[in-house]
Amino acid sequence: MKLRFLIGAIVLLAGSCLFAQRTVTFPLPGAAVQIQGDLYGHGSRAVILAHGGRFGKESWKPQAQALADAGFLVLALRFRGDRVNPDGSTGAFGSDADNTADVLAAVAYLRSMGAETVSAVGGSLGGDAVGNADAQSKPGTFDRIVILAAEGGDAPEKLTGRKFFIVARDDVSGSGPRLPGIRRNYARVPEPKKLILLEGSAHAQFLFDTPQGPRLLEEILHFLKEP
Repeated sequence: MKLRFLIGAIVLLAGSCLFAQRTVTFPLPGAAVQIQGDLYGHGSRAVILAHGGRFGKESWKPQAQALADAGFLVLALRFRGDRVNPDGSTGAFGSDADNTADVLAAVAYLRSMGAETVSAVGGSLGGDAVGNADAQSKPGTFDRIVILAAEGGDAPEKLTGRKFFIVARDDVSGSGPRLPGIRRNYARVPEPKKLILLEGSAHAQFLFDTPQGPRLLEEILHFLKEP
């Protein structure tokens, strides 16, 4: 009885270690730069989480854990330009080119770990970085991408694979409503693609803390798990 209990405890501990968050570093190919991220879960299907400009990699923890529980290997990315503001909040201050390169470095790292497919979810600034990374890479680099409250980068017509845009209907920036610009870019995106509007005005990852949060996570999970 004691032996069976001990074996069961070891199995449970091993399982929890596989899914537990761990911080990793990986190189930027061709440069003396190390990128950092939080890794969750395991498996051959990987997902990159690219945060918005007012967030850090830690902001993805609840969603990363949900994706890991669904069977994905998840990497919440820290952009090299991320900084801590004087008030203690985090912010992304890197260039668009650097953010794009960081996403592509994350793809290479996950492939080196045995990932057979790599998808990405990007919120706001992170959504543009994911879109630019997809547009600048060869088809098949990304299995599918989720663009959360962003226009999807500078070349939406070059996006490949499956694309999912999602935004709150009344999301507004300092320049005005975000939806018209997202619709314009979305019209240029090749199929297969889909666009879903959520109710409310919360921007990007802030949506997870609203009544729309459960639906947002459910929609993302459904899209990433679709055959």
